[in-house]
Amino acid sequence: MKKVYNKLVRDRIPEIIKESGKNAAIRTADEAEYKHLLRQKLLEEVNEFLESGSSEELADILEVVAALGRTCGLSFADLQEMAEEKRKDSGGFEERIVLLSVDD
Repeated sequence: MKKVYNKLVRDRIPEIIKESGKNAAIRTADEAEYKHLLRQKLLEEVNEFLESGSSEELADILEVVAALGRTCGLSFADLQEMAEEKRKDSGGFEERIVLLSVDD
């Protein structure tokens, strides 16, 4: 029985499938489709984290974010630097502040 996925997977997945004795049909996405599939993958990984709370899913989210950054010409270090700048300007989330309302 054939399972159809039609989704972006990690680079070694076809090799892992072959090692398990199965055959995988694959193709390579063009640049525009790759960006679209990465966005879908990000939603998939975020939803998996929200359901499971697993730290492994957080690592998967980071991997997808890093790949998305590369499509924008940014290294992971660039993204970390940008995050640090935002943290300096607006703070992080360590203090667990919940904004209730703002009066005009």
